Amino acid sequence: MTNRRCLIFGWLLLQLLCSQRTMAQGDLLLLPRRVIFEGTKRYEELNLANSGKDTARYVISLMHVRMKEDGGFEEINQPDSGERFADRFIRFFPHSVELGPGESQVVKIQLSKINELVPGEYRSHLYFRAIPGKAPLGEEGPATDSGISIRLIPIFGISIPVIIRVGASNTQVRISDLSVQMVEDTIPILNMTFQRTGNMSIYGDISVYYTSAAGKSTLAGTAKGIAVYTPNTARGFRLTLDKKSDINYHSGRLSVEYSTGDDNHPVRIAGADLVLR
Repeated sequence: MTNRRCLIFGWLLLQLLCSQRTMAQGDLLLLPRRVIFEGTKRYEELNLANSGKDTARYVISLMHVRMKEDGGFEEINQPDSGERFADRFIRFFPHSVELGPGESQVVKIQLSKINELVPGEYRSHLYFRAIPGKAPLGEEGPATDSGISIRLIPIFGISIPVIIRVGASNTQVRISDLSVQMVEDTIPILNMTFQRTGNMSIYGDISVYYTSAAGKSTLAGTAKGIAVYTPNTARGFRLTLDKKSDINYHSGRLSVEYSTGDDNHPVRIAGADLVLR
């Protein structure tokens, strides 16, 4: 790699690793972790970097997924009621990438058919599917008693949402059903439910603060990029809390703050308190 390419990759890798908007799968790093088109925005660049020691190949496509109430995802082919796909309004290039060790690539994403968009939210997911490298000549798979060799190759993939928003949002969210569960009597888990209403998805960061009976406040846990996508009206979430000597999960109070924006300018979306017993 030339000195210039080394400098470019080093700068990009630093941005990827330092950004809270970074997503990683295997040795592929992506920035940002979601693409939002709203207002006059028509164009976005997605930065990829290979932090591994081997060449990586990925095929890029658009797919549709449904968020389940537990926060998991499943692939779908038809939109649910109140849901719109974004795929026919999105163009991207290239459709495949090959990144050597330490190399980076930009994927360009652009809106199209803007005149056909009606107010509301559209969502599809950009999917990066890893293509296994070819085995070196002469490499043999594990031997079996039957004389047949089987070589299992894992296929990795990563997807990020691409969202188009047209018109004003009237979305609101509240947090309910707070409870603390001690797993194996030692690991504190905070359970909560997000209740969403309105015409748009919602996403943000969670901060949980513990307040002792004496009034001392301590950060007890955080989670970044928690979303509730349309058309879901509810999503359950479980957060593993910190085990600190000055936190007693059987007394005091937990306060959950759900906010958007960045760390320097957070905007509160919702919050809830739980009195511990």
